[in-house]
Amino acid sequence: MKIKYATISKMPLSLFDPMPEVTAHYEDGSEEVLFQYYPDEIRFTPSEFVGLTREGAFALRHQKDTNYLQN
Repeated sequence: MKIKYATISKMPLSLFDPMPEVTAHYEDGSEEVLFQYYPDEIRFTPSEFVGLTREGAFALRHQKDTNYLQN
């Protein structure tokens, strides 16, 4: 199932706030929270997830994590 659109929760304002979450909204009307991430290491925009599958979204996160760690 492909992602129709994605939402990203608000960025933390302090060290103790929860990390942002990426929520996928699928073509069939279902939705799920995919993952949280550290916004000081990697960044996402909702449009990056449109058209991806769940696996594709996780691959995108993995790619961004890898790029961050190698730089």
